[in-house]
Amino acid sequence: MIKYIEKAEKMTLQVIPLRGFIIFPSIPQSIEISDKTLKKHCIAAKDADEPVLLISLKDISSKTYENANDFVTVGTAAKIKDYLKLPNGKLRIIFDGMCRATLLSVTKKGDKLFAETLCKKITAENEGGIKGEALIRETVLTFEKFSKYIPNLSEDVSLSIKTIKSMGFLADYIAVNILTSIDDKQAILDEYDPFKRLEKLNIILEKESRIFETELLIHKKVVARLESNQREHYLREQLKVIQNELGHGDSDNEIEEYFESIYNKKLPKEVEAKLIKEVNKLQKMPFGSAESAVIRTYLDTCIELPWTKSTKDRVDTAYAKKILDRDHDGLEKVKERIIEYLSVKQLNPELKNQIICLAGPPGTGKTSIAQSIATAMNRKYVRVALGGIRDEADIRGHRKTYVGAMPGRIINAVKQAGVNNPLILLDEIDKLTRDSHGDPSSALLEVLDGEQNKNFRDHFIELPFDLSQCMFIATANTLDTIPKPLLDRMEIIELQIYTRTEKLAIAKNHLVPKQLKRHGLLKRQLRFEDSAIFELIDFYTREAGVRNLEREISSICRKVAKKIVENEINVCRLTDKNIKDYLGGRKVLPDAVCEYDEIGTVNGLAYTSVGGDLLKIEAVTMSGTGKIELTGSLGDVMKESAKAAVSYIRSNCERFNIDPDFYKNKDIHIHVPEGAVPKDGPSAGVTLTTALLSELTQKKVRRDVAMTGEITLRGKVLAIGGLREKTMAAYKAGVKTVLIPADNAKDIEDIDSQVKENIEIILCSTIDDVIKNAFADEKMSKKTVLENIKGTDILSIPVNSSRATRSI
Repeated sequence: MIKYIEKAEKMTLQVIPLRGFIIFPSIPQSIEISDKTLKKHCIAAKDADEPVLLISLKDISSKTYENANDFVTVGTAAKIKDYLKLPNGKLRIIFDGMCRATLLSVTKKGDKLFAETLCKKITAENEGGIKGEALIRETVLTFEKFSKYIPNLSEDVSLSIKTIKSMGFLADYIAVNILTSIDDKQAILDEYDPFKRLEKLNIILEKESRIFETELLIHKKVVARLESNQREHYLREQLKVIQNELGHGDSDNEIEEYFESIYNKKLPKEVEAKLIKEVNKLQKMPFGSAESAVIRTYLDTCIELPWTKSTKDRVDTAYAKKILDRDHDGLEKVKERIIEYLSVKQLNPELKNQIICLAGPPGTGKTSIAQSIATAMNRKYVRVALGGIRDEADIRGHRKTYVGAMPGRIINAVKQAGVNNPLILLDEIDKLTRDSHGDPSSALLEVLDGEQNKNFRDHFIELPFDLSQCMFIATANTLDTIPKPLLDRMEIIELQIYTRTEKLAIAKNHLVPKQLKRHGLLKRQLRFEDSAIFELIDFYTREAGVRNLEREISSICRKVAKKIVENEINVCRLTDKNIKDYLGGRKVLPDAVCEYDEIGTVNGLAYTSVGGDLLKIEAVTMSGTGKIELTGSLGDVMKESAKAAVSYIRSNCERFNIDPDFYKNKDIHIHVPEGAVPKDGPSAGVTLTTALLSELTQKKVRRDVAMTGEITLRGKVLAIGGLREKTMAAYKAGVKTVLIPADNAKDIEDIDSQVKENIEIILCSTIDDVIKNAFADEKMSKKTVLENIKGTDILSIPVNSSRATRSI
């Protein structure tokens, strides 16, 4: 058993923190210090011949160290033997370690840090006897094994290690001169027991030896593989020379195939010259090299592109109209635009292709009409989905220098079509996003510019490709998110919301036959009456398009198919009476006018993303101090309309026999029901004014009258948008008369014919015209209405949608 001699002493020492360095006892070591404060403290300690505590920080990047927790547990008590000021301003200090010291606590006095330490020195009697001698020999053998992996090891260090007989000093000496890891050095410093310290060092050396051995083995394998590749390349080159000498010609038939393909394609001169250059470069490259694979991909892509291949346009307008009418009901503006293009194409075959953007709500047939246009024009059709694209390289391609580089989506679309004049559908162009990778919408500027896309350069192809022969049709749900420069390059055609009649035609001609075929049903097995389809449109769906309508029809087909299979029924005739047996109760509550005339309640009209809506606006007054309360999730524009209405009434109090001080002694509360739905827009001005006048004059407003229009402070009624959808909503709610701005006379022709037959439309130039027809005891004659309309130029204007859920 080994006996130990232990000497311990508590000491208060000034702390010198170390970063990435360990000082051991009994071995002089030097470090360089650049910190001005530490340099001053070290010089003062040397002059006073005082020992210091050299201890490492746990986090070497930390700039503050005021607690014991910031340091490791064990450091070294040492004296400063000497110091030297270096030319670079640093101070080189030579320390002479005295003993190991355990850190107990830390206190700060001024700018100095002092530590309470327990300094201990443990030695073994007779250096551990036989056990100690055996352990020292084992350590020397382990060191000799380890030293094979250390190049340029000092002979003095190796000789000293073999001659040291003290276990503790041997461990410290090897740790200082051999070990490189700070953690390993600290682990040796932490151990006071010399026997355990040397054992721990043996374990560390053995572990490091195995790591070096594994690294050497890996290195040898890498070198051998490189030599094998070089040997293979050398043999392949020899084989080529031998085959040429024997007269077998070039063994690389691939090169000949590339040349043959290039010449047979009859490519443009610039393209042909570039590809021949790339083939010659490929011929000189070693087989299997990384760059040769890139060149092969590039050549294959360029050769597959339809540089000169195109289809002949079918310019028969009658046939095109037949195809478009067969595939789609409605969408008259789109069909008319395509027929116009084909007509001009007949007169001028050199006409460049058009760039059209179809904007409208989801489900209105934007994507499917593009496919019908391609069929009508005898063009190849290819769709490019742009939703969610955020990288400019998706449009223009990646440069060949990148691993896995490929052409952009535009060139890929042309390649997929196989001709240079396809119809390319840019679907969901409003869903493009941007981030640090670039802005894909900017890359589309060149693609969609008829003057620039004749020489479109994809980053991968690096050759000009003529896109002017392609016809681009883009689709979007909203124009708000499309950048202005991109929007300027496209002709916008806005698709309106389908009316009830149009939805009925679409369901009968397209949706029902499609779902019957899909579910294996015959027409005689399931028959939809018109009343059943109207029931689906009005009370089971609420949308701008027909997607949900198709889903409901599909649901009915499934239920009918189940009953037929289970022999419950043989045929089914669906009407508005029995539809609830298949779909349950009504899902959409209909808008309806009040049962009687009321004071302060007026029917307004709103435009939403799913069509028009009847919107009741309520106004009440009460004794108060002139406060105006607006509720119902109103937007800023609508709040301003309410303020304009109040100002107009105040300026005309005498005309309406209203107390001039009503704004002082009455509180006004305006509320628009369905408070959870956001509402905004200027066209509620006349409705708000009428509601306030009704409340302040205590006159009832006709329940069968609805109105829309923006109001000015002078009482003029200004034009609004969405008239077609608003009048349809009024008709469905049972309204008999609709008051609209006189400036909207040009939009009357866009109103559904069924609506015009059943609703009286009155044009209003001022708020006085509205009052005459809105209040229960006053009404403008129908003759006046016809006089207002007579002589008005009927023009078509686009209906502007709003981002809000409801645009008033």
